[in-house]
Amino acid sequence: MEPQPSLQRSVAETVKLLINGRFVDSKTTEWQGVVNPATQEVLAAVPFATDAEIEAAIASAKEAFKTWRFTPLAARARIMLKFQALVRQHMSRIAQTLSAEQGKTFADAEGDVFRGLEVVEHACSIGSLQLGEFAENVARGVDTYTIHQPIGVCAGISPFNFPAMIPLWMFPMAIVCGNTFVLKPSEQDPLTPMLLAELALEAGIPPGVLNIIHGGKRAVDAICTHPDIVAISFVGSTAVGTHVYNLGSQHGKRVQAMMGAKNHAVVMPDANKEKSLNALVGATFGAAGQRCMATSVTVLVGEAQRWIPDIVAKAKTLKVNAGMEKGVDLGPVISKNAKHRILDLIEEGAREGATLELDGRPIRVAGFEKGNFIGPTIFSGVTPRMKIYTTEIFGPVMVILGVQTLKDAIDLVNDNPFGNGTAIFTQSGAAARRFQSEIDVGQVGINVPIPVPVPFFSFTGSRGSKLGDLGPYGKQVIQFYTQTKTVTARWFDDSTLSGGVNTTISLK
Repeated sequence: MEPQPSLQRSVAETVKLLINGRFVDSKTTEWQGVVNPATQEVLAAVPFATDAEIEAAIASAKEAFKTWRFTPLAARARIMLKFQALVRQHMSRIAQTLSAEQGKTFADAEGDVFRGLEVVEHACSIGSLQLGEFAENVARGVDTYTIHQPIGVCAGISPFNFPAMIPLWMFPMAIVCGNTFVLKPSEQDPLTPMLLAELALEAGIPPGVLNIIHGGKRAVDAICTHPDIVAISFVGSTAVGTHVYNLGSQHGKRVQAMMGAKNHAVVMPDANKEKSLNALVGATFGAAGQRCMATSVTVLVGEAQRWIPDIVAKAKTLKVNAGMEKGVDLGPVISKNAKHRILDLIEEGAREGATLELDGRPIRVAGFEKGNFIGPTIFSGVTPRMKIYTTEIFGPVMVILGVQTLKDAIDLVNDNPFGNGTAIFTQSGAAARRFQSEIDVGQVGINVPIPVPVPFFSFTGSRGSKLGDLGPYGKQVIQFYTQTKTVTARWFDDSTLSGGVNTTISLK
């Protein structure tokens, strides 16, 4: 949706900017509607921040860094402890807002918040995470130690599909490491991040330490090029992530970009059939397939290729409806544009010769006829050259390929350019061990369909799914948000005898 200059006047609620600890009205003339995907109701108008407002947010973060960087570790941890308690207390309210503006089911919205909350809980351990190293007497009377210092103003660009979890991956870890932060959430569902910001301020995050701007490409480019921003965390599409990584890197910034995916689940014939197929169907169609870790490709090995009718039967049991309705399994996709794109890809798959085992296009939801609904859709007979295989569909579409051996499956996965996540379903330890050893994908599940690691491990997507060496959360993110400084120290007392001038580089 393009920004609309007149939209602000026709919508009751306008989304604020957060600058220097205050929620302020934008002076922009460009606005975009925040649309409920199930009803097309315009919930609010979000501003595309002006250049001056973007500048003010960054300047606020720069000024706040001067004092926040020296805030004791324990004080930072206490703020995060209070923040996580507030998020937990307001979980239902956040999930309701999230479901309304993003479309996912209430249960999935709560899961969105909870997985982000786990990262906040991990941030509370900053006293242990930010420890340095010390070695005594590396030479006579000489000690060497490292310290991990905050790096400055950091920024985050987050996507529409996880409006709670991804911002919670970003700003808590950056802030607890002693940095200040500018967040640009998706303009499609900014209400959830703004709720989180309210709770962050209530928890005691000082003015300027967290700032939020809204907008599109102009705001993204400002973040990537501004001289006062030192690091950028991005989650989103491959096209935008590549642009952010290249532009940010050219301007001397650290950048971590988590991007697109085509995640494969390999099903061996010895797998526990019932549990494996339940996991596959849930991982493919949950959140209407709008997950970067969704299992969008099922690879059936050998005799497991006979299970296609069982997969279809399970998918047919899923209930499609508005996210806040009871008993619903998947809601609408985020926008009309997203729906049209997915429908075009389904049409392309049929045209290319794949077998449409289950067609979700005709679905109509009573009472929500204007919603962006697509039912579970399954293709079999898919080949690696088909567009539905090479393209990240980002919708409730499963593509099924058949191979004869585990080696064939490994080769298929490794030939795909993406490397976000993969899984194998098997009862064989030998097969699982071979798979995890030979597969060239950052995150591997063994009988786990969406292998997103818990927060004390790092998110480790690879190849075409990730740019940058260090991932969000876990130990890696501490390295990303801090600068390691090595100090070599020698202290002399009055009784020390002079050894004369030493012109070599050795310490003795």
